[in-house]
Amino acid sequence: MQRQALVSGRVVMPLNRQHRRTATLALAALWLGLPAPTEAQVTRGAQAASTLTLAQAVRVALEKNPLRKAALAEGKAAQAEVREARADFFPRLTFSESGLRSNDPVFVFGTKLRQHRFTLDDFSLNRLNTPTPAGNFATRFSGNWNVFDSFATRLNVQRAEYLKDAADRQLERTDQELVLRVVEAYDGLLLAEKTREVAEQSVRTAQSILDQSKTRFESGLTVEADLLSAQVNLAERQQQLIRARNDAALALAQLASAMGVPLNSAYQPQEALAERSAGLEDLARYEQRAIQNRPDLKRIGSEQAAQTKRMAAAKSAFGPRLNVLASLEADHATFVGNGGNNWLAGVNLEFDLFQGGAKAARLARERATEEQLDALRRVAEDAVHLDVRRAYYDLDAARQQVTVARSALAQAEEGLRINQNRYEAGLSTITDLLRVEESVRRTRADYWQAVYRVETGLAGLEFATGTLSPHSSVVTP
Repeated sequence: MQRQALVSGRVVMPLNRQHRRTATLALAALWLGLPAPTEAQVTRGAQAASTLTLAQAVRVALEKNPLRKAALAEGKAAQAEVREARADFFPRLTFSESGLRSNDPVFVFGTKLRQHRFTLDDFSLNRLNTPTPAGNFATRFSGNWNVFDSFATRLNVQRAEYLKDAADRQLERTDQELVLRVVEAYDGLLLAEKTREVAEQSVRTAQSILDQSKTRFESGLTVEADLLSAQVNLAERQQQLIRARNDAALALAQLASAMGVPLNSAYQPQEALAERSAGLEDLARYEQRAIQNRPDLKRIGSEQAAQTKRMAAAKSAFGPRLNVLASLEADHATFVGNGGNNWLAGVNLEFDLFQGGAKAARLARERATEEQLDALRRVAEDAVHLDVRRAYYDLDAARQQVTVARSALAQAEEGLRINQNRYEAGLSTITDLLRVEESVRRTRADYWQAVYRVETGLAGLEFATGTLSPHSSVVTP
């Protein structure tokens, strides 16, 4: 039943939440000199926030979050590296156009030969020693094909493919991290809404206690200290409500950040925080699942395989290299004049005899890197086991805390009802009543905190085992 207040001989009904919002905006507009908004305008503004499910929030994050875009860019770079490595299988063709002019005897002699302009008079000693400057425009097509390089090219391609697979695994892990962030932010917003509701309920309870104390004080059944205590208690609950409303606004901004949308985006969660049954399997099965599925472990495995190919490529540098080369050249005295042409073809075999130990040093470095990756793999596996155990025990504790908190909340609410009746009958003090009221408020908050930890704990356990995805039951129940 709504309370009525008598003000100046008039009965004033208490305002509901929508009426209070309209009144607040009207006062603000009056102070700023603006026309006061109507209640319909306020209602439309409250409805501007679009409803959002957890699954929708995850889809938006996987589309717009910059962290995923960065991971996608890394994958594209790895794919480009694969194409770059494969390019070494093909011959290289080059075109060049050059224009030269000189009076160097050797240059002039050779140029006239290439241009097919050499005559008998050019054999005179004066022309050989002090020739007239000559110019040459050379048009050249050349090609070089590495036919055999001791399998270095093939090993480099395989290494690049393993690194591409590592980038794909990193993208998969980034997706899981984004899903976890959105789940935590979305459930954090639901928790903030529940915390605000708890704060509003506490304000109503505190107001009821104040009204009760005021009635008893005006009737002479209690001292003024009881009334003052009830007023102080109401002020504390109002402060907590202010903090809870601000926390809800911050939680909404955190959800927008996790989704990768502007922080001022307005969303209304379509779901509500509620208990969820969370069965647990044997811990060893979760650990085994994590070793098999964790993308970050698979990424390290791909990096190890790439390093093995890199070390093999370092060994291949000790082997021979066989190249096939060819060129076609046209030489002219003027850019558009007549001249001569020539071609060249050949095979080149190379074998490094001594490089000051550079190749041996490179091979030793690659071996050291391989040992480092082996050690990091063991460290990562230990970290995975620890992650799974931490998530498992956190979820198990939250499940048990929900059961305890639910029972404690029912007992606390019943205790508050009994103490209010005892205080009304003069059988209990205001101190006892406020103590019980504080216990109820704290128990409600603890209950919803435990429910929140179960929700995020389920996502955390799937994340630790590497099975979290947009299609997981924690996202689409």
